[in-house]
Order: sequence, then C-alpha cells, then structure tokens
Amino acid sequence: MSAATSPTASPSEASKLAAFDALIAENQRIEPSDWMPEAYRKTLVRQMSQHAHSEIIGMQPEGNWITRAPSLKRKAILMAKVQDEAGHGLYLYSATETLGITRDEMLDQLHTGKAKYSSIFNYLAPSWADMGSIGWLVDGAAIANQVPLCRASYGPYGRAMVRICKEESFHQRQGFEILLALMNGTEAQQRMAQESVDRWYAPALMMFGPPDAESPNSQQSMAWKIKRFSNDDLRQRFVDMIVPQAEFLGVTLPDPDLRWNEDRGHYDFGELDWDEFYAVLRGSGQANALRLAKRRAAHDEGAWVREAARAYAERAASSERLAS
Repeated sequence: MSAATSPTASPSEASKLAAFDALIAENQRIEPSDWMPEAYRKTLVRQMSQHAHSEIIGMQPEGNWITRAPSLKRKAILMAKVQDEAGHGLYLYSATETLGITRDEMLDQLHTGKAKYSSIFNYLAPSWADMGSIGWLVDGAAIANQVPLCRASYGPYGRAMVRICKEESFHQRQGFEILLALMNGTEAQQRMAQESVDRWYAPALMMFGPPDAESPNSQQSMAWKIKRFSNDDLRQRFVDMIVPQAEFLGVTLPDPDLRWNEDRGHYDFGELDWDEFYAVLRGSGQANALRLAKRRAAHDEGAWVREAARAYAERAASSERLAS
C-alpha cells in the first residue's frame, strides 16, 4: 500500500500524499518547500546525516598521515583530499538542515553515539599503503554508492552529491596511483601494498550495507527513489569494477571464491563476515572509541571559534539594522 492510499490519512493529507507519490513516480525532485511524508523526512535525515558524519570522521585516518607522507607532493595531495572531505561534510550537513534539523542536533547525535557513520572508518590505518587502499577501495566503493545518489529524489541531496562525486573520483585515482607506485617498487613495498589490500577489501565491500534480506530500510528508500539500487546490486557492481583494476595493479584480492561467472555475466565472490560488520556497528571495531573521542575533543576545542563566529554574525546583523 502506498502512502497515498493509507486508510488513516485525512482527505487533505491523502491529497498531499497523492501529489507526493505522483512526483516520485514521475522522477521529479522533492524540494524543501514541498510537502513530504514524515517517514520520508526521517529517512532522509538519518541517511544524509550519517553520510555527513562519515565524511567528517573519515578525515581522521588520512589526516593522521599528512605529516608522515613520504614526500612534499604526497603531503599536499593528501591535505587536499582531507580538505575535500571536510567540504563534503559541510555540503551534507547544510543539505540536511533543509529538513528541519539543526547542525547542533546532528552533531550531538554523533557525539553521543545515537547517530552512526560508515563502519569502514572504525578500522586502523597503520601503513602508508593504507592511504592507497582507502583511496582505491573505500573511495571507490563510495563512488559506486554515491553516483546513483546524484539522482536522489530529494533535491538538496542530489545536487550536493554531484560535486562530491566529482571530487571522490580524484580521491580514488589518488589511492590507485599510490598502490601502483608501491607495486612498481621494491619487494617490501609490494608486500606492504598487498597486506593493506588484504585488510581493506572485505570492509570496503561491507560499506554498501547488509545483504538485501537483512536491510530494513533499503526497499523503502528505493521506492522513494532516494536510493536507485539495492545494497547487493551496488556491491556486485563494485566487485565487477575493481577486479580488472586489481589485475592492472598486480595485487591479489583476498577472496578464494572470486571468479568470473559466464552465465551471470558477473564475478562471483565469497560470503562476507557479517558478524564482524555488526560488531563494528555496535562499537566493537578497532577504532570506534578512538574516532569518537577525537571528534568530541575537536568539537570542544573549536567552541571558541563557533562563539567568535556567532558574535561576529550578531554584531554584523545589529550594525545592518542600525544602518537601515
């Protein structure tokens, strides 16, 4: 039953629901000023804020390597990437605010653990090769997931994703190039690259979320055209994309079940450790506590900046009122 035909809806609400359903069916964009079902709004707030939190938390493992990157060029590139991720968080927080939630509310949900972020950022990045694997695998998975979001039914989300995806493509190329340089280097560098890929491959595949049968929100998000593909479909597309890239790099993807299926026209791949995935979501990952502690500390240490910006804005507004 569609929202428009809900027996509990009043005639006025039913009319609004019917208009909403018609816009979705016609692939039209829902804008902040449009009426929307509360469940649609809540789904967007959850997904978009988690996306924003992931961008901000995701700055940590790479930011930790800026001062230790092996050359000035690598430092500059990595710094630009981390800066991009801060911008992505800003775009997404701003877009989510159009749904009636404040930035402070979203950050409070993150800092108290009420809101989640991508499980991938709760893994440690102990080697320089991890900057390559994160770029190639993690950002590659992000691109596979986020390019369809450019057509999300909610206008501010889709428009924010256009620029984000363009920048993510740079991030993936940067990671690929790091791994390529290592695989063309010494035996020790090759081993470092392979060891890193071994650690990041499965968590990157789990970034798309649980199997479709275990994903309670996926089908409704697809019906509302927030998402365009299911978790399993996106995961398959990603595997099909990275296998030839791995062959070019010369790395081995750590999956003994990975092989081409002529009948399906896709690669078959092994079952993932979903117990690990859910354990990380519950807070038992390698770096859950570390990531949140650093985020809270950064927020607290930046309080004076927010206060100064607020005071400046109030003073400017007061001066403008007096001038008028």
